[in-house]
Order: sequence, then C-alpha cells, then structure tokens
Amino acid sequence: MSELRDLIEYVGKSLVDMPDQVEVNEIEGEQTTVVELKVDKSDLGKVIGKQGRTARALRTILNAASTKLKKRSVLEIIE
Repeated sequence: MSELRDLIEYVGKSLVDMPDQVEVNEIEGEQTTVVELKVDKSDLGKVIGKQGRTARALRTILNAASTKLKKRSVLEIIE
C-alpha cells in the first residue's frame, strides 16, 4: 500500500455517491507509476467534473504528492 494509492482512494471516495465501488490500482513502471481510479458509471461525471476540472485537480494533487516522494506518477480514470 503506497501513500499515492491511499491518497487517490481517499479523495475518490469523498467525491462519489457510491464509495464502496471505488477501486484504485497502482502499476509500478521503471520510471513512472500509473495510478488507476475506477468508479461506478453513475459517478464518472463527478470524478471528471465540468470540462475535466475535477480530474485535472486530482492529477495536480497526485503530481504534488509524487514530487514530494521524488517519484513520477500519472492518473488514469477508467470507465
């Protein structure tokens, strides 16, 4: 369990109506870690936000946290 995964899981669950449907996977690459966020179809809009603003904010938070940990990471929102 990594801090980045926990962070995205916490924020993701806070945003949606069905927090029990939130799944976060972390795929460690050689240089970059991919954090996958999967939510219920009905909650997809809440996670993406108007014009992708919420998704961008989530990526910014993840970027800041991974910079602090001296890692590189990207957020994938899975439909």
